[in-house]
Amino acid sequence: MPDEGPRSNVRRTALVVAGVMVLLFGVLVVATKDSDDPKDPASSPLVGKPAPPLATTTLSGGSVDLRDYRGQWVLVNFFATWCVPCQQEHPELVRFAEQHAASGDASVISVAFQDQPEDLKAFFEKNGGDWPVAVGDTAPIALDFGVVKLPESYLVAPNGVIAAKVAGGVRADDLDRVISEVGGSAQEGRGGDGS
Repeated sequence: MPDEGPRSNVRRTALVVAGVMVLLFGVLVVATKDSDDPKDPASSPLVGKPAPPLATTTLSGGSVDLRDYRGQWVLVNFFATWCVPCQQEHPELVRFAEQHAASGDASVISVAFQDQPEDLKAFFEKNGGDWPVAVGDTAPIALDFGVVKLPESYLVAPNGVIAAKVAGGVRADDLDRVISEVGGSAQEGRGGDGS
């Protein structure tokens, strides 16, 4: 069969490019799909292990250390004010924190990523939330927790062990369900030095 010349080469190249684009799109969909189950242990190799260290300065000028929260549940939430899904999940974080404020059995620590203090202050003033917000160079903390994309949260049990990872926005009811389901076994397990 004779070669059809440049037209055939263009058609062949277009087909190859289209095939590669479809393949890349498929990989992207699989890579960014969030688990529907916030306690799915496959979502993070850290689930069931001691939480990495988290000790740093806060937006208010103080400091926060995850080890100081032993004896209660802690949701470590990685977010940014410029992240739309983070903005959408924020009311659920406020609801979770408020539901547990009186009993003191659960708290929230936010870890800001690539954000300015003035933007963070304005965000919390407008949207509520009265918990420590880790600022400064938080990239090492995100790396230790294995954060892939924002928002991402880790529910740390009272013994310092990570009970669940939530990729994407959290829901207060789902967090409470995980606490209820995992509660006894997570509290009985061994903690590590990192949390």
